[in-house]
Amino acid sequence: MKKLLLIFCLIAAAHSFAFADKTAINHFVIKENPFAVDEVAVVATDTAGVIQENVNGVFTFVMNGFTEELKFDKGTAFYRHKLDRSSFLYAKHMNDSGTHAILYYIYKHDSKLSPFHISWVLLIAIPLLLVLLAYMFKRFIIIAVVIFCIFLYFNYHNGLSIPTFFESIIDGLKNMF
Repeated sequence: MKKLLLIFCLIAAAHSFAFADKTAINHFVIKENPFAVDEVAVVATDTAGVIQENVNGVFTFVMNGFTEELKFDKGTAFYRHKLDRSSFLYAKHMNDSGTHAILYYIYKHDSKLSPFHISWVLLIAIPLLLVLLAYMFKRFIIIAVVIFCIFLYFNYHNGLSIPTFFESIIDGLKNMF
């Protein structure tokens, strides 16, 4: 009888492990790392922006095209690469529910980093606004071309390549539907 009870307990224990929740990161934000200078942290959040403290373990992210294994502890992982100047940071995470990507502009001033989320709508709006203004005002064509070249140079100089630019827009459009 004791053996039967022991087997029943082992089966019940194995059954409880088989149906454990799988932790997934569906939303995340980039913040300044409070423990290191010139580094950022990736924080797993829910849709309301509340930190998911149940996220623990190693998750794969693609940061500006490079695959990184980030170790999350209580919903926070530290990206251990120093940022020597202001730049764009395109963070992407893939899991069972799809691809989640966010474009940030990390502004470095004094000894602080200020991450700003760049919406894909803004990436489309600036060139479209320049084209619309050039179309409406024929005298504005040369100025619009110069502003557009400055826009492209600023993006490229700060780490936002043309493929990343379009990938960010496409990911934003995918998340709309």
